[in-house]
Amino acid sequence: MSKASFFLVYSRGRYFEAFAKMLFNYSSMNQYLRMAVMFIGLGLFLSSVSVNDAIAQNILGDILHRMDVHNKALQSLQAEVTMAKYNSQLGGEPDITFGSTSYLLKGKRYVRIDWIKPVEEHISVIGDDYELWRPRLNQVMWGKADKAKNNASAGGALSFMNMSKAELTANYSVVYIGREKISGGAETSHIQLAPKVAANYKLAELWVDDNGMPRQARITEQNNDTTAILLTNIQKNVTLNAKIFTLEYDPKKVKRVP
Repeated sequence: MSKASFFLVYSRGRYFEAFAKMLFNYSSMNQYLRMAVMFIGLGLFLSSVSVNDAIAQNILGDILHRMDVHNKALQSLQAEVTMAKYNSQLGGEPDITFGSTSYLLKGKRYVRIDWIKPVEEHISVIGDDYELWRPRLNQVMWGKADKAKNNASAGGALSFMNMSKAELTANYSVVYIGREKISGGAETSHIQLAPKVAANYKLAELWVDDNGMPRQARITEQNNDTTAILLTNIQKNVTLNAKIFTLEYDPKKVKRVP
């Protein structure tokens, strides 16, 4: 090999060696840059999550405060009520029931629901106890409100609508879901309530208007069946007599079923 040829090969070898080192350094640099960008992006993401969590907590705090103020001011209520019961095993459309409801706070909580369509039924909840009168069957079911089933479970759903902030935060993990418009057009804040201790349902939800009034409630049972209650044409702090919460049936003629 001539000196010129050797020099050319040697020069090319040095060139490719230098080029390889440059590529290695460039690749390493890119790797460091990618890692830096990744960590910066992760930091920004975590910061964003923290900020969003803080904002959500502030919003939730405002909602619970409005609910608490509204709850303390609410002594009685009358409204039209719609119940939608969904059977997760059967699927399809929920069963819809229409009626009216009354609420009174007088030492203890009184709730009455009068279903008129499609079947007449009357429910009374006084404190922790409920009665469900079915005129068509001449039957009265009774028990504790938190154990109620069938149409009587509406009383349990309504009980969430007049809980204080202290009751909610003590018994449930509360999460803000977002702003939603419910049937009838009312703008509401949607919150989710997960029981802190074992219950016969796994989740409750409330849709609260800007005055702190829960307009809609939904309970999801352990088997994913749901009961939703919607209040419309609400009249607050009307004069009510506690006697209206006693169901008017003849105890000698009805069959009582626990």
